[in-house]
Amino acid sequence: MTAEITDPEAFRIELRDRLEQNCPAEMRDGQNTEEAICWGGMNWTFQSDAQKLWLDRMAARGLTVPTWPTAYGGAGLDREREKIFHQEMSRINARLPLQSFGIWMLGPALLHFGTEEQKLHYLPPIARGEIRWCQGYSEPGAGSDLASVQTKCEDKGDHWLVNGQKVWTSYADKADWIFALLRTDRDAKKHLGISFVLLDMTSPGVTTRPIKLISGASPFCETFFDDVSVPKEQIVGTVNRGWDVAKYLLTHEREMISAGGQGLGGGRALGAVLADATDGKMDATLRAAAIKAEVDAMAIGLTLERYKDMAEGGQGVGDASAMLKYVGTELNKDRHELMMSASGSDALEWGDTGADPADWLRTKANSIEGGTSEVMLSIISRRVLGLPG
Repeated sequence: MTAEITDPEAFRIELRDRLEQNCPAEMRDGQNTEEAICWGGMNWTFQSDAQKLWLDRMAARGLTVPTWPTAYGGAGLDREREKIFHQEMSRINARLPLQSFGIWMLGPALLHFGTEEQKLHYLPPIARGEIRWCQGYSEPGAGSDLASVQTKCEDKGDHWLVNGQKVWTSYADKADWIFALLRTDRDAKKHLGISFVLLDMTSPGVTTRPIKLISGASPFCETFFDDVSVPKEQIVGTVNRGWDVAKYLLTHEREMISAGGQGLGGGRALGAVLADATDGKMDATLRAAAIKAEVDAMAIGLTLERYKDMAEGGQGVGDASAMLKYVGTELNKDRHELMMSASGSDALEWGDTGADPADWLRTKANSIEGGTSEVMLSIISRRVLGLPG
């Protein structure tokens, strides 16, 4: 696309022109709701011709994954031009053309730990929205204590044989592939003997069962593996050292969840949403809470940018991702609490009331997924602040 343009302002001008020409009007509403997201995948049904056109145009230029190398389907943008890209997308209130666990989590892990063959094979289809991934981490007996996973992955010479169960596998019933933590050495210490494995969800022996949530939706699933055969080359990184990959991936998952603390979808300020919900009659307490929430959202946004700059300079986010995840979670929950409060009893209705009770209920899961808030606070106290155990 424009990766060869090194002057930032020249890049901005060229990018602005390209976005103006290529972003359909229907995709300029800034929506980031479940209904508006394009997840992609082999079984994805586009919500409109505009959504498909937007994805196709951006993927062709590598702009679904702007910082990935061009060889793997990205645009090869450096940190400075990535900032410009997001600024220009925000300027026209454009939706992200594609969102997925492949982009947020698996992609960074493959870029760091994958072989060249794995990168070339798996990354371009993610960037084009052709393959949808889900995450196989938690098990009935391994949630916050993730290193206790027991799903077996046995070496059968020319292949691996997988047996066991995963739980809370988001969108497993819609995913094409799954990246999973599996036990490859049952005699090793807990954090050892785990491998990071890629599995085709259409493999014989893989089944899923949705779990209905309090919100009425069923994004989470149970996933079962019964004598599933997996090719040897589908392990990422070193056999029995999957915990290294898992930790790296979790920092990206927590950053992704923390971004929920930055604001509402649709490009609307919280104050404007609350004003609509109260017919413009916000009292002083609600106004003060809205202002505080907006300031906090700006603060976490700037903090995320700072950590991204540090990562560009070779400093990983590491354990600080726990801090970002915890704060982002609390801000997202607080914001939806405010919206519910502003709408009063109307907020309890399932429908368009200015506040969505399903979204409010969904925010409760933020304090569990990617590591519970209690675990995040423990990591912050011990590894970030250096407090005694």
